Amino acid sequence: MLPEDSAFVAGMLDEYGSRVRVAMAEYLGPREPRRYLYNLIADYPRRGGRMLRPSLCLATARAFGASLDEALRTAVAIEMLHNAFLVHDDVEDESDTRRGRPTLNALHGTPMAVNVGDALIFVGLRALLDNAEPLGLPLTMRVLVLAEEMVRETVEGQSIELGWRRDNAIHLGESDYLNMILKKTCWYTTIFPMRAGALIASRGDVNLDSFTRFGFFSGAAFQIQDDLLNLIGEPAKYGKELNGDIQEGKRTLMLIHLLQHASPEEKIRLTEILSKPRFDRGAADIAWIRDRMEAHLSIPYAQRVAHGLAGAAQHAFEEVFANVPDSRDRRFVQGIVRWVLART
Repeated sequence: MLPEDSAFVAGMLDEYGSRVRVAMAEYLGPREPRRYLYNLIADYPRRGGRMLRPSLCLATARAFGASLDEALRTAVAIEMLHNAFLVHDDVEDESDTRRGRPTLNALHGTPMAVNVGDALIFVGLRALLDNAEPLGLPLTMRVLVLAEEMVRETVEGQSIELGWRRDNAIHLGESDYLNMILKKTCWYTTIFPMRAGALIASRGDVNLDSFTRFGFFSGAAFQIQDDLLNLIGEPAKYGKELNGDIQEGKRTLMLIHLLQHASPEEKIRLTEILSKPRFDRGAADIAWIRDRMEAHLSIPYAQRVAHGLAGAAQHAFEEVFANVPDSRDRRFVQGIVRWVLART
């Protein structure tokens, strides 16, 4: 990705992210009980983040002819739901760090964190209900139906990943991984934001199913790159603990590749390590898995898959946006595909 292209995408993310943060403040204002709930609800949203998901919603809506204000509350809801998923993910993964700071569960304990995640979901729902004034009730209900579908797909995907870890699943392939992240990642990262934006702009005249293919390819490339950054990212930029996915036993594409290509002896040891509780996997276990990933070229393999998916996403973009006039929003959505792989 050329530096000027990266700067353009980063600038759009900053621009739309700023608009969403201002609009989110309406929903994050001080209320009681502040100490035990509302101050905590505002924590993750105020830590920053790239604002990819709400920006995709706004850009798609504007590319298809909507005003920014028409899509703004939906973008706010998307960011709130994203933060709710992050809070719950951190609890389920027993993570220590989020966006460069201790997780809510590390700071306040699991019960408080779970309650905050639940509350963020309903704050997001409030923002979606507030669409009734700018969009009208029928269109608001259609956006809500899309949101329900997205949440259902996301929690189904999360259940698959958690189930693999609980059952110490080792007989997995690339297709299993891609199906899981289609549900867990793609629906709420790319598919729903673009479908919602296009629905708001077109009032239902656009074929929303066409966004599923593009959203899958771009969202899958995003997730694989995210998994890679957990291994090879720059610590100062990544914001979470490096090698945390190995510590948690997550079935990333690299781990699945290693399971498929390990020798019988290596597979026995790998299975034993993965069967341990999270905090019983020591530094030597993590280092051994990293070494075996490097020996079996699991990281370059995942990089090739991510680049292949990004290429497929470019073709899918041309189909979905073929009749959409050129604009900075159209260029932003197209540029996101290359940007996801340029992240460090």
